[in-house]
Amino acid sequence: MSSESLLKKEFKHSDVQRVRNIVNKDFTAKTKLQAGYKKAYEYHVEGDIWEEKGKKWTIKNGIKQNITKLDGVKKFTQIPLRCPKCNGPMKHHLAKKMYRVHGFCFDPCTVEMEATLVKAGLFEKYEERMMSANLKAFADDIEAWALETLSTSDNFVTEDGTVENWGGMSNTHRDKILAGLKDYVSHLRSKV
Repeated sequence: MSSESLLKKEFKHSDVQRVRNIVNKDFTAKTKLQAGYKKAYEYHVEGDIWEEKGKKWTIKNGIKQNITKLDGVKKFTQIPLRCPKCNGPMKHHLAKKMYRVHGFCFDPCTVEMEATLVKAGLFEKYEERMMSANLKAFADDIEAWALETLSTSDNFVTEDGTVENWGGMSNTHRDKILAGLKDYVSHLRSKV
């Protein structure tokens, strides 16, 4: 075999250019020119709101974010890393709860606020208002849980299509429980 027959491949200009780029350590340089469609880019700045592909977008803190219907819920459930009042870290185990109640951290903001209320003689009213709000929420939760439990059907469909009733609770028994629940909830709400 002759030495000429070993290499019969033609090198394209782009292959040679790619090798040159690698030797020169220019790994991002282009080796081909391309013609065709080029997308027109829109540049947006912080706070812009635009629609793209059927979705609304904005830029917050330099990041492109989707605007959804649940943004209000997300904002409510997110706890900041630093307290908005004192700029301290929200690392105390009660910080999340106090942030949802007051809008700031537990220590030192809530502690200082309650100490100020004690000095002013207003802590008893504050405590009473907090306890009544807790009792009202508890009554609402109990009522919702009981109504959901009682309204849940105890009927199940088996593989062969027959309907089986596993509950055994009659309507009179259910009505008796509902009457007792209404009495209990009205008693709780009377204490509010």
